[in-house]
Amino acid sequence: MEYETIAAVDLGSNSFRLQVGRVVDGQIYPLDSLKETVRLATGLTAEKALDRPSLERGWAALRRFGERLRHVKKGAVRAVATNTLRVARNAEEFLAGGETALGFPIEVIAGREEARLIYLGTIHSLPPASHKRLVIDIGGGSTEFVIGKKEEPLLLDSLYMGCVSYTLRYFPDGKIDKKRLYAAQEAAAKEIELIRHDYLRQGWKEAIGSSGTARAICDLLETNRLNPGNVAGITREGLDKLSALLCKIGAIDAFNAPGSRADRLPVLPGGLAIMRAIFEAFSLSRMTYADGALRLGALYDLLGRFQHQDMRAETVRQFARRYHVERRQTLRVRAAALNLWSQLSGQPLPAEAGAENAETEENALFLDWAACLHEIGISVAHSGYHKHGAYILTYADMPGFSNKDRARLATLVLGHRGNLGKFSATPRNDPVWQLIFCLRLAALLHRSRDDRELPHLRARPLSNGFSLSIPERWLEENPWTAAALSEESGIWRQAGFEFRLDVLSEKKPKE
Repeated sequence: MEYETIAAVDLGSNSFRLQVGRVVDGQIYPLDSLKETVRLATGLTAEKALDRPSLERGWAALRRFGERLRHVKKGAVRAVATNTLRVARNAEEFLAGGETALGFPIEVIAGREEARLIYLGTIHSLPPASHKRLVIDIGGGSTEFVIGKKEEPLLLDSLYMGCVSYTLRYFPDGKIDKKRLYAAQEAAAKEIELIRHDYLRQGWKEAIGSSGTARAICDLLETNRLNPGNVAGITREGLDKLSALLCKIGAIDAFNAPGSRADRLPVLPGGLAIMRAIFEAFSLSRMTYADGALRLGALYDLLGRFQHQDMRAETVRQFARRYHVERRQTLRVRAAALNLWSQLSGQPLPAEAGAENAETEENALFLDWAACLHEIGISVAHSGYHKHGAYILTYADMPGFSNKDRARLATLVLGHRGNLGKFSATPRNDPVWQLIFCLRLAALLHRSRDDRELPHLRARPLSNGFSLSIPERWLEENPWTAAALSEESGIWRQAGFEFRLDVLSEKKPKE
């Protein structure tokens, strides 16, 4: 499916941003943008829960965004949430209210997925280049690091340090002096040390800064001519001069230099300390600024899904290769699972694995991907391999997948064998039950791992479960499968569902 207008919402730790774009010949042209300085991270309590005022600020901002998006089609909007909602213990409460206010689903993405989208947005706002680029994005609660070449990210990392969290920790009263600035910079340096060696070994030719902190610092350095020779961007000498100026004034609310922005000043000290640590750790002399960031990357990633370039499908292929999944078995199970799903749902089979991403085919996509990955746990151990596979999918970095996507995929892999009591908290009307049924039956029917042709199967939904019609003669020829299907019926009964096996007898021809 294609859309003329698409939109991305970035729920950052400092600001919420909305970007609306028009798609023309595979390119995105900006139509509108909105920004709300929510400072969600300031509402995190010592127990890592968002307080009521921060919840309300976030929901109010999303209601305003929702009005702007009221007439945009459901599949044309992607909303992503970052560090604060990754760590907040009551994130689910915020997301429930936020999705109602916005009118669209919200994905909480992992740090490396955030870095990937930032890189994608940044390179689309820069002239093409064949050399490696280092992209840095200092957000409110985390800082993302990427080294990439052209459109391919080579290294991706996210560190738990941001302009909001560091300002709250080291400059809580808004006072600035050399001692505090040095303490914040040293703390950031310790975090960067975890990735420093790998990045220096990879190397790069050009350093790029994206998002609000980089822009705020860049504006201050350029407007106040703090860079040597008035060069553009961010320089080490410029950072030193800006730091000295802030320490001389002594308080952020007394700082009114040209180029300063009211929405960025309160979190400038933390961002400045992190930027200084980055320059020191990577021996940078200069960094340029790029407008593209997370929201633009989310737009291009969404566009790629419409153009049959879904990063999630590529990630599934890479995982299947990495964990040495047997492809022939994958194809058998996939075909059977999708055939069962098509009968139960009344939806046509997708034309190609991972090719479409229309809303009505989302279930088929996840069943497809789960079938492709249901045996990745065998690379760990055959015993309990479904549990190993679910663990991998839950905790691995999977480009293109949100935390909720990974959890959904892990649920299918975990559920494709074993008892169903582990899903007792799952609502009975959740579509995941149908997907689990299809994957379980497909894996069961192909347990022999051979190319024998399955009989004609007819699956139908029941009011409280499923039925499967299967020829009697085939069951007689395959006694193990017949016994396994009978046992499967009991497993569903224990879970509170009905799985009815209808045996079709075939009349013998008259002599």
